[in-house]
Amino acid sequence: MKQMTDLTAPQETNPSSPDKPGVIVFPPVLFVAALGLGIALQLKWPIHFGHALPPRIIGGILLVTSPFMAIPAFITMRRAGTNVDPGKPSTVIVDEGPYRFTRNPIYLANTLLYVGLSLVFNAVWPLLTLVPSLVLLHWGVVLREERYLEGKFGEAYLAYKRRVRRWF
Repeated sequence: MKQMTDLTAPQETNPSSPDKPGVIVFPPVLFVAALGLGIALQLKWPIHFGHALPPRIIGGILLVTSPFMAIPAFITMRRAGTNVDPGKPSTVIVDEGPYRFTRNPIYLANTLLYVGLSLVFNAVWPLLTLVPSLVLLHWGVVLREERYLEGKFGEAYLAYKRRVRRWF
């Protein structure tokens, strides 16, 4: 089994710059808020797919798939000894498990879960509210994390970025 890339590489020490990515929102809160808004809109002004069965089947598949991506990602990060919370410092670049295929397996799993729920419940509004939340996730979380990791780990993280796609 390949070792996690331990990169406690030199980082510029600046007391006014804490060792964290500076994400603007905790990602689960973003997903829950978007889903809550989508459900509220769905209850107020219901919009459904024409035929409910195909979306529900696809949604069920996504719901089953999501934990198979999220759980190994959590376990892999814990075993590496780094923080799962993107608002806290990273200690290593995790390139094992699902991180061999995507740099953001937990966000991808959350998105699959969200879309799966929307499809299973035949609700269009939550899918519409997902779009701005994914834009916010990209600009306010993912890009900030990447900038932080590039600054902290330098060329090692850049090499990882070249090897592994952001999403899939």
